[in-house]
Amino acid sequence: MSGAPQHILSVSELTVMLRDRLEQAFPLVWVEGEVSNLRAPGSGHLYMTLKDPISQIRVVLFRTSAQRIRFALREGLHVIVRGRLTVYEQRGEYQLVLDYVEPKGIGALQIAFEQLKEKLSREGLFDAGRKRPLPLLPSRVGLVTSPTGAAIRDMLAVIGRRCPIASILIHPVAVQGDGAAEQIAHAVRSLSESGAVDVIIVGRGGGSWEDLWCFNEEVVVRAIAASTIPVVSAVGHEIDYTLADFAADVRAATPSAAAEAVVPVLRDVLRTIQALWERQERGIRGRLAFVQRQVGGHSGAMPLFMLRIQRQGQRLDEALDRMRGGWRDFVAVLRRRVQHSEHDIVVASPRMTIGSALVVIPQVLKRTEEAMTRVVASRRQSAQGLMATLDTLSPLAILRRGYSILQSVPDGRVIRRATDVREDDDVSVTVAEGRLICGVRRVFPTREA
Repeated sequence: MSGAPQHILSVSELTVMLRDRLEQAFPLVWVEGEVSNLRAPGSGHLYMTLKDPISQIRVVLFRTSAQRIRFALREGLHVIVRGRLTVYEQRGEYQLVLDYVEPKGIGALQIAFEQLKEKLSREGLFDAGRKRPLPLLPSRVGLVTSPTGAAIRDMLAVIGRRCPIASILIHPVAVQGDGAAEQIAHAVRSLSESGAVDVIIVGRGGGSWEDLWCFNEEVVVRAIAASTIPVVSAVGHEIDYTLADFAADVRAATPSAAAEAVVPVLRDVLRTIQALWERQERGIRGRLAFVQRQVGGHSGAMPLFMLRIQRQGQRLDEALDRMRGGWRDFVAVLRRRVQHSEHDIVVASPRMTIGSALVVIPQVLKRTEEAMTRVVASRRQSAQGLMATLDTLSPLAILRRGYSILQSVPDGRVIRRATDVREDDDVSVTVAEGRLICGVRRVFPTREA
């Protein structure tokens, strides 16, 4: 057949030729567009379409490259991608195979930060209600940081200066680069589970956003939030914020500030304890002074008690005298009656009269005896009541309750105030059972509390 082609290509051969030419002509291209038709099958590869207002191109991001993306791709996101142009032979379509993706107008790390922050915030990991107070005076502080950085030297210096008695347990970790996040999370979990420390400081010195990124990793944030021991985050400088700061119980601007937050100045603590001790001592001294004034008031009332006791004793003596006198008068009257009766009998001498008199006399004597018994019982009851009153008012009863009477030696003056005696004076102390002679060692005048 004239004009026939010299070589006829199969579809596969033509597709391979186009693929080779495209890959040679466009080994690496940067493309900007909007993500659409995003698919993520179980293989881990990502398939999407990148479009602008006029055209579109198919894009594939294989699993190894997709795992390096720190943020989540979503529909409508405007991105800048890098990849190589090729042809998918099965459909004869050209496509971009990507190895790098970043959001347009905002860094990939920043969008990953915001996405993870929103996710963990919804779970309640950043709630203020779960924050715990730091211990007042920790006995041991755990440090999760690099063993060679400036941060650990600053923290050791601050803790040693402020509170020398606090011990330190260092859990060395990498604070940037691959595997750093896993090391930090493992260190926090180990210290929390061991219970060997009272507070944990997690941090490092300043650095770039990429250097600090391990403290934004989800594994670190969850380990800090799950810790049973209070955690202080001290990452970078004052202007640097990481997700570890939001999860920690306390966020410190710098590692040095974190060390200042977890341990107090020991001298200040000692001064506070001394002030509380002095305040308590003043309160006790004031109470003692009040009790002494009360005791002094009771001591001043002792003469009045003695006078009342003496008056009651005098009344008791008078009552006994009246009772004895009445008894004697009564007996005398009866005796006179008996004598008169005997005289009448002698004078009258009638048997009946004598018999009647002999009958009457025993009855009179019996009634008299009964009357005397009643009088004596009444007087005895009255006397017992007076004796009970005297016992209540007796100073000995007061002494038996634990009080004592203090008197100067040798003049016997009752001591009511501390200023009534001087050091090295002898004093007499009367207690419930006996008397003591004591020496005054020191005099404490009364002071207000």
